[in-house]
Amino acid sequence: MVALVALLGLLAGPYVRTLAGAFREDPGDTRAEARAALARTLRTVPVPAWPPVVELATAAVAALVAWRAGPPYVFFALAGTALALIDWRTSRLPDVITLPSYPLLALSLLPTGELPRALLGAAALAAVYGVLWFARPAAMGLGDVKLAGLIGMAAASLGWPAWVLAAVAGQLCGALYAVALLATGRASRDTEFPLGPFMLLGALVALCSGR
Repeated sequence: MVALVALLGLLAGPYVRTLAGAFREDPGDTRAEARAALARTLRTVPVPAWPPVVELATAAVAALVAWRAGPPYVFFALAGTALALIDWRTSRLPDVITLPSYPLLALSLLPTGELPRALLGAAALAAVYGVLWFARPAAMGLGDVKLAGLIGMAAASLGWPAWVLAAVAGQLCGALYAVALLATGRASRDTEFPLGPFMLLGALVALCSGR
């Protein structure tokens, strides 16, 4: 099963690469950008580019999540990989990907029998990040708040310890990166960087921690 998911991830990699590359830092017309991104992605041929960094990363994340958490979480792994790449490149988490991922993730989690707890976890983590955004809007965007809901949904379906781990690990990963930038002189205390990839890294840690 894990090998099949790895193959699926490898085939999905070109679509993730195309989708991630279709978004810009300041697109102007986000609706036109979303339509163009969808059109480009649908025209993609599932053949890995060279070097196949995105394809191999997508396959590895999908296989790891399937192995440790189970097949219902593969969709989250694929969507999370795309969102992490987009946020890293553009410091944006497009609603056109994040918002439709909510019902799709809910459907994928139905076989777990833990959807009520997953929905509660989504609301709880989104609320936590909403408070953080309200307190320091310069430190994160509303896109991070919406992403937190997805992470909370996936993690809570595994149990509240996984939810706590996802919440804490995401912040810790971001803090460690900030400290590393400061220590190497590559940033100042006012330097901004995308938080989404670190939130998703924390979610990956939680999903791979086991039930």
